Amino acid sequence: MKTDIHPTYFEEAKVTCACGNVFTVGATLASFHVDLCNKCHPFYTGEQRFVDTEGRVEKFRRLQAQKVTPKKKKDEIKAPEQPRTLKEMLESLG
Repeated sequence: MKTDIHPTYFEEAKVTCACGNVFTVGATLASFHVDLCNKCHPFYTGEQRFVDTEGRVEKFRRLQAQKVTPKKKKDEIKAPEQPRTLKEMLESLG
């Protein structure tokens, strides 16, 4: 095994939730913040609550405001008209 390749492991890493709950776990970071924990997560509390992660609603509204034009389908893109048979090719040259 190679030496000195593993990150530092903290036995008592401090985790702070957005609701204010603080608890300790073993992790490679000394402390970090989370959005949801077992004290405020709807699955554990039984409450129904809307959780907007990473501003998805705002992103959707911004895209709608830009009026994104739909991409053309392959069927709608017309290729230049080319002769389909040998006879048509010879007629176009003559």
